[in-house]
Amino acid sequence: MSTTAVAAAVLLAAVLHATWNALAHAITDKLVAVTVLSLAFVVFGAAALPWVGGPPRAAWPYLAASVCVHVLYNVALMRSYSLGAFNQVYPLARGMSPWVVAIVAAVVVGERLGAVGLAGVAVVSVGLGCLVFARGLPHRSELPALAAAATTGLLIATYTVLDGLGVRASGAPFAYAAWLFLLHGGLLVVWAVHRRGPVLLADVRVNWRTGLAAGSCAVVAYGIVLWAQSVGTLATVAALRETSVIVGAVIGAVVFREPFGRWRTVATVVVATGIALLNFGG
Repeated sequence: MSTTAVAAAVLLAAVLHATWNALAHAITDKLVAVTVLSLAFVVFGAAALPWVGGPPRAAWPYLAASVCVHVLYNVALMRSYSLGAFNQVYPLARGMSPWVVAIVAAVVVGERLGAVGLAGVAVVSVGLGCLVFARGLPHRSELPALAAAATTGLLIATYTVLDGLGVRASGAPFAYAAWLFLLHGGLLVVWAVHRRGPVLLADVRVNWRTGLAAGSCAVVAYGIVLWAQSVGTLATVAALRETSVIVGAVIGAVVFREPFGRWRTVATVVVATGIALLNFGG
């Protein structure tokens, strides 16, 4: 599989990823957003099981750890969205992942990029970082949102490495994905019902269409990413995937009426440069 084909697939996943995050952000009640999204994960995961079966035993330790991290990630993500603007929280959460994954993959997996690939990861991360400060230096009131987003970013990097190792151990990326969505989606539904009780179901009925659309995008997007991690380097896939932030910035400007501005234009150019470097040096 050529580097270009993998890059194109992951860029498609990035568009889908930004779309489902925007749909989740559009649901005002973030606990409801978690619930409807998780129900979609359970439905799609369960529906896929007869076709994909289960991953080999070697993948289950990674899968179990990833399920726990994914639960924490979803909780932290919705906490971030409840505190801050989409166009500020989303790029920080996603922008931390590529360079953290590059460091961890080098230390733990021994997967080292060449100079051009490392430059690509760095350039993409810088471009994404520009989006965080597109509105200037953050005010003190914004610090809780940024802290939640940074925590989310670290959790993203953690599950990215775990899933990269897990899908390689399994040799069956779609079976791994089906069980991952089924298990962590189920745990999130249980957690949400425990938090609010049966009254949550009424709000879920109102938002189920949005949740189904978001869940569909999320399942396809992460399925592509897991496949890409089985054939490409973890840091390269992580960096390409996080270009979803650029799509998110456009969605934020068009849908949520958040200003795009000069810095977001600069960030877009920088990220595009990073993608070109990754394509040549990843």
